[in-house]
Amino acid sequence: MVTKTVKLTNEDGLHARAAAIFVRTANRYTSEITLEAHGDSVNGKSIIGIMSLGAFHGEEVSISANGVDEQEAIDNLVELVENNFISS
Repeated sequence: MVTKTVKLTNEDGLHARAAAIFVRTANRYTSEITLEAHGDSVNGKSIIGIMSLGAFHGEEVSISANGVDEQEAIDNLVELVENNFISS
């Protein structure tokens, strides 16, 4: 399992658009993806789960991946968050 913590620097945090982009990216991987904020942990492949975290600009979230492509998943998801949910 690989876990990294990242700060939400985009203006709106994990709002609908950002959550949708995160989920679309997470679903490219076979690893289990988990997102944690405020002590709550949700499936990183669930848009409803991610939006229920209520994570806003300036807050930190932890992204965990467990599986065969866990490192690649974490690297790409952290990069996505750090780039304000603008995928390359």
